[in-house]
Amino acid sequence: MDRVDKRILAELQKNSRASLQEIGQAVGLSATPCWSRIRKMEESGVITGYSVRLSPQALGLGDTVLIQVTLDSHSDNTLEKFGEVLATIPEVIEAHLVSGDYDYLLRVVVKDTRDYERFLRERLYTIKGIRHSRSSFVLRTLKAADLPLSM
Repeated sequence: MDRVDKRILAELQKNSRASLQEIGQAVGLSATPCWSRIRKMEESGVITGYSVRLSPQALGLGDTVLIQVTLDSHSDNTLEKFGEVLATIPEVIEAHLVSGDYDYLLRVVVKDTRDYERFLRERLYTIKGIRHSRSSFVLRTLKAADLPLSM
């Protein structure tokens, strides 16, 4: 990847609906070479897809909660099963297996604290093998960024 590819990626992160002409103009290329570079980055796996950013608040999901989860066991089977169950829970929008004092860091969206209580009772605490969890409500998001391309 060269500087032009990184500039194309930056433009796509800003607006994935931009036309090839708009992206090309921003990076100093015509539409055809711009399209060729984008297609190569898709084929190589640099670009994995296109999406729309949604506002949780506008959808009635006013609270974001970060949950640290510790499991009873760390066997491959336990980790795999836990990950499979998490993938089926719609409120869990991110799940990370992490190093350190706990095993997983989850990002969950809910309507409010009552909805969070329901999520704990009906979703999270029905999963076998959880030893401990700790929750932190996000008060304000200070930065939510795209991937840095200057590295």
